[in-house]
Amino acid sequence: MSIALLDLILVALVFFVVATLYSSVGFGGGSSYLAILTLVLVSFFAIRTTALLCNLTVVLGSCYLYYQSGHLQIKKFLPFIVTSIPLAFLGAAFRLEEKVFFIILAIALIISSLALIVQTLSLKPNWQAKKYPVYAPYVLGAGIGFLSGLVGIGGGIFLAPVLNHLKWDKPIVIASLASFFILVNSISGITGLIASDSFEVFWPEIVVLLLAVLLGGQLGVRISLGRLSAKRIRMLTAILVLFVGIRVLLKNGLELNFFS
Repeated sequence: MSIALLDLILVALVFFVVATLYSSVGFGGGSSYLAILTLVLVSFFAIRTTALLCNLTVVLGSCYLYYQSGHLQIKKFLPFIVTSIPLAFLGAAFRLEEKVFFIILAIALIISSLALIVQTLSLKPNWQAKKYPVYAPYVLGAGIGFLSGLVGIGGGIFLAPVLNHLKWDKPIVIASLASFFILVNSISGITGLIASDSFEVFWPEIVVLLLAVLLGGQLGVRISLGRLSAKRIRMLTAILVLFVGIRVLLKNGLELNFFS
């Protein structure tokens, strides 16, 4: 086995919790999967591949439920997607040194988490969506798509805080866009890994992790669609992302042993 049985059970439980929290705000959880897997896997390529596959599993279920509820508006989301797909593929095809990879990932996570905290604290019950130039979604999609492919996650965790801060649409619509964005970029990212001969799966243990995130993802998105207040969940998610970002920066990027 690539992972000891006890470690596999613990990781699966943590993945379930992560998937529940992240999917409740439209994310896949790839950032946390990456950090957690560094504790139990040696292969850098297996870590990236597993995170993307778990992302894909979570958001497939989320997108289906958001579509059924009428929040997933594919036509409205296409401008973000058409530029993100090729850029995510390009980003995933880059073979970064591990240390550089983790530093980029950590900085991106820390910035995203702080932005998410700010937008959660400033979120008001009554507000109107703002209008932006037609080209804005294409530019955002391209930039975030490349970054998501580069670090091996779907990109929704970068996109959602930006759109919430810009008041692009209702939070539930942004959450559904984040899920759809993660879906297409995870597929593109996996394709890029395959093309660069970096796709590596540890079998059969990965089935346990995929099942854990599938169940957690379904629970989380139902919390979101159940019209319960997501403010606390958003804040918990932001704090989690911040912790993961700091941990990745210190342990994997700067190679300091403050975290065991």
